[in-house]
Amino acid sequence: METAHIIWLALIQGLTEFLPVSSSAHLILVPSLLGWPDQGLAFDVAVHLGTLIAVVSFFRKDILKLFLAWVGSVSGKGMSPEARLAWGVILGTIPAGLVGLIFKDFIEVNLRSPLVIAATTIIFGLLLWFADKRAKLERDELTLGWQDFLVIGGAQAMALIPGTSRSGITITAGLLLGLTREAAARYSFLLSIPIIVLSGLGVTGDLIGSAEPVDWMALLLGTVIAAVSAFACIHFFLSWINKIGMLPFVIYRLLLGVLLLVVFL
Repeated sequence: METAHIIWLALIQGLTEFLPVSSSAHLILVPSLLGWPDQGLAFDVAVHLGTLIAVVSFFRKDILKLFLAWVGSVSGKGMSPEARLAWGVILGTIPAGLVGLIFKDFIEVNLRSPLVIAATTIIFGLLLWFADKRAKLERDELTLGWQDFLVIGGAQAMALIPGTSRSGITITAGLLLGLTREAAARYSFLLSIPIIVLSGLGVTGDLIGSAEPVDWMALLLGTVIAAVSAFACIHFFLSWINKIGMLPFVIYRLLLGVLLLVVFL
């Protein structure tokens, strides 16, 4: 891979993984639109590792608190709101994990086309706008219950369709359940941790069975850039989201979707 391609693709992954605009769509479309060669499985693993490092680093104190509360609930010390949220991250991951195992091959073969991405970009962008307009913005993530976790987890499973946006659809579901924008984003980001791990393991499994040569310097550069850009993205997104709302991301999704329709129809 050329150095410029590594930098741009890692930046795109880092910046779009946690914004409601679909990182998978951008990683599929950018090389396609610009005529770049496919970045390969190894690079996908590297940039996903970078985003995982970013989200774990950013939420390290929250993760430790949730983990200790979860251990306490397992050892019989009761179900605190933190323990329930920790279980909610696990429970919310199950639907996407099951759908991924069952439909992965079908999605890879049939749903990675630019037109599918254009449609999902527009449709789920409008749904995000609707949720943001109707949101009560009354709850934080510690008030989520078991039914809420399943609803948001079920929404996350839909993000396996390219263009949907994992963060976008989970934030949409959180807003519809009455969460504040920041709370919906925080739970979405915590929920991303096991999903990124599972996705990375899946791609690594595919990589082990391939004869693809590995450029370790390219992977290291991609990991670092993705980690730094993703960390910055999480920080600024959480700082600004209550002020700017979801409309800028909705407008971006609509413009991107229309552009794709113009280019590929």
